[in-house]
Amino acid sequence: MHVTVMFRHIDSSDALRNYAAEKIERVKKYLIEPIEAHWVLSVEKFRHIADVTIVANGVTIKGEEQTEDLYSAIDKVMDKIEKQVRRYKEKIKNHKVSSSVRPLSAKLNVLSHEGVDEASGPKVIKTENFFIKPMSADEAVMQINLLSNDFMVFTDSASNNINVLYRRKDGNYGLIDTGQR
Repeated sequence: MHVTVMFRHIDSSDALRNYAAEKIERVKKYLIEPIEAHWVLSVEKFRHIADVTIVANGVTIKGEEQTEDLYSAIDKVMDKIEKQVRRYKEKIKNHKVSSSVRPLSAKLNVLSHEGVDEASGPKVIKTENFFIKPMSADEAVMQINLLSNDFMVFTDSASNNINVLYRRKDGNYGLIDTGQR
């Protein structure tokens, strides 16, 4: 397990660093190695903020908590993270992925219209590559909630179709099924 702790607007403390690393051990039993945990501990006026991001086996779990004490913020955020990880582990326990399906990759381009004349059109300001994992629609909903994303591209494990699941403005989810591979 690789743990990094960053401090913002506060002097670094070995006691806080060790406390955060010790608390991350609570979720180690639920996750598959290699596990990376990134802590950001910060103080803004009277708010003490503990922000943690855990990456394990391609799954990213994030949590943040604000209290009047950094130790209690760390405890509270780890309670949230442990609850998320247990819920995730229970849901994927029932899903089996076919070993014959290989993961695909996709490229996400973010376009910008700012400062561009109409003749040249929008320009690409960000490109990101990611793997399209085989999973069910329920698991994709869970991943959107865990990652706080607005959409998820995945391969349906039952039909092997490439699907896009997105969060609608009304809070529900929409599913685009390509129907072909």
